[in-house]
Amino acid sequence: MSVLFRGQERRDFGSAPAIPPNSEVGGFSIRRVDLSSAEAAMQKIAVASSVNLLASIITTMSMKVYTGDGTDRRRISTPRWLDDLGMDGHGIEDWIWRGVWSWGLRGNIVGTVVERDTTTGKPRGIDMHHPDEITVSKDGSKRVWRVKGKELPADRLFHKRIFPIPGQVLGASPIAQHALTIGTGLAGEQYAAQFYVDGGHPTAIFQNKSQTIDPDKRDVLKRRFRAAMRGNREPIVLGSDWDYKAIQVSPSDAVYLSVAKFTAAECARIYGPGMPEILGYETGGSMTYANIEQRSLDLLTFTADPWIRRVERMLSWLLPAPQFVEFDRKSLVRTDLLTRFRAHEIALRNEFEVVDEVRAVENMPPLPWGQERPTAKTPPPTPVQMG
Repeated sequence: MSVLFRGQERRDFGSAPAIPPNSEVGGFSIRRVDLSSAEAAMQKIAVASSVNLLASIITTMSMKVYTGDGTDRRRISTPRWLDDLGMDGHGIEDWIWRGVWSWGLRGNIVGTVVERDTTTGKPRGIDMHHPDEITVSKDGSKRVWRVKGKELPADRLFHKRIFPIPGQVLGASPIAQHALTIGTGLAGEQYAAQFYVDGGHPTAIFQNKSQTIDPDKRDVLKRRFRAAMRGNREPIVLGSDWDYKAIQVSPSDAVYLSVAKFTAAECARIYGPGMPEILGYETGGSMTYANIEQRSLDLLTFTADPWIRRVERMLSWLLPAPQFVEFDRKSLVRTDLLTRFRAHEIALRNEFEVVDEVRAVENMPPLPWGQERPTAKTPPPTPVQMG
């Protein structure tokens, strides 16, 4: 099947990239790659690793709910309905993971609202759908959403997109936009797999020097010889006048290795400028990380933070103003003990934090006076008069 997408997706996301001409016969052909489903792209390890890393980062962060702004800002308890937004018993982490997965592969989260707040009308329960089960079409001025062909009522629709396109309802699908790169990488991996399945012998010449073999005998001899070679590490005994020449390609010289390295870095780059370096793919640059702390900061700043903010805005939209959701980004940055304690000391000295906040970071219980904050600086001691 071609990497071109089916009709509805082509209409929503624009034309798929042109596929370079090549033969569908043989091991290395992009036309043999099927990217018609979101899961198919996850066969490319760089895509799966990038999406899973983003989802893992967000779902392992501490989620906090606040109200107010500036000096009125204060933390409040997380609403119970938000702890299980999918209303399926799997919790908010599972719901967020599915959301990041849908965004990362198809650019859209679509769900059915199963419960609303009686006061605000905001959703309190959302059943998320697989993005490939969703279609949207126009009926006059009305947009009709369908799930597996069944119409989804507009008053029960939940839709959050990323990568918006002017004039389009759905956000752009990263897989559709980069089908050529992903498909090329998968085609190279298929070639590699076939290379080793065939025992390192893509083609060979089995020749009788003294006689001509008619087609019927040729096919029989070929089948018997291939059966003898497959999975057989013992020597093969040939009769007189038979000659066998294997045409081998060294794995280090095979084109799929360079294709695999290039497409892996390109696929990871889809999800953020620092993703290839974080996952260890070669990018041709000379950038290195001084330490684990700097690497964590780069991951947070250049790669993960835009995705974290998208989730924060989506969840905050569900809350009544002025409430909002915020993830604790400090949990992503791991420092050595001395650096961490110095940071705590600076924060306490400048009244950025109180003692209980520091103790919470270090997994220590609060103290009776741990919420106290000095109201004034301690005055310098009075000089002692002598004489």
